[in-house]
Amino acid sequence: MLLAGVSAVVGCRAAGTDGVTPVPQLLAFLPWLLVPTVAALLCALLARWWPGLVWGVAVLGLLAWFAEPYGRTAEPVGAPLARLRVLTSNVEFGRGTGSLVPEIRRLRPDLVFVEECEYTCRATLERDFGSAFPHRQAVEAGGSEGSLVLSRFPLHGTAGVPGTMGMPGAVADVRGHEVRVQLAHPMPPLPGQLGLWRRELGLLRDFARAGDDVPTILAGDFNASQDHAAFRGILDTGLYDAARLAGHDRTPSWPARTSAVIGAQIDHVLVSRDFSANDARFLRLARTDHRALLVDITLHQRK
Repeated sequence: MLLAGVSAVVGCRAAGTDGVTPVPQLLAFLPWLLVPTVAALLCALLARWWPGLVWGVAVLGLLAWFAEPYGRTAEPVGAPLARLRVLTSNVEFGRGTGSLVPEIRRLRPDLVFVEECEYTCRATLERDFGSAFPHRQAVEAGGSEGSLVLSRFPLHGTAGVPGTMGMPGAVADVRGHEVRVQLAHPMPPLPGQLGLWRRELGLLRDFARAGDDVPTILAGDFNASQDHAAFRGILDTGLYDAARLAGHDRTPSWPARTSAVIGAQIDHVLVSRDFSANDARFLRLARTDHRALLVDITLHQRK
């Protein structure tokens, strides 16, 4: 039974589909399926069930294969134009705002993407950082639907990406260079709402595909990991995961309480081929179930 369950999930991963509930939910924790697979292998060995042993070894090999980072990596060859520090944080209905504020002061990012930033969260951040971040783009809403982008660079607001939860967007003027900035926060893959989850990730994919000629930063809580086909579709447009470029391709960001033991990386900063990534850090904040992600990136001249 252990092998059958794991095989169903691994089979969907191999086939490039997210399947149906509970497969998308389990795909987020794909590397940790090694545990039941090893347990099944030991049981097959003790029972001398040789077909099961072969089956388990095959599943184990596939899990090890898919544990490798997904997506392309490449270093820009153009001259460096500007260094940026980007922070993204899901503050869980605004409850983590109080712990986010001192981190912004301490880390001094240039762009801040805040998901689930409801009315009180937005008021707090705009009050405390009105002068440090004079430019902002927001979707004003309560609960999980509000979102905010803070910027040290001038912003020209865009329509953003439509979704159940707010996903504001803008074009930033980074020292004379246009950079598309877009907050990501699609719906999670809840049972009965997988179609909505796929559709909103598809809209983010369309956004990524539409701007190949402009440097792009797409950051936020994607509610998806590299083991989800819907998320890999975004990477396949040519974007790079900054955490992976910095050597943190499997560091969990959710759930924060168990991230030291088990979790999934569903918070990402994706960048176009114009950027290199110098560092990435996942930060534990109080009163939110997500770890924040801070990345240092460099914009390069396009050849």
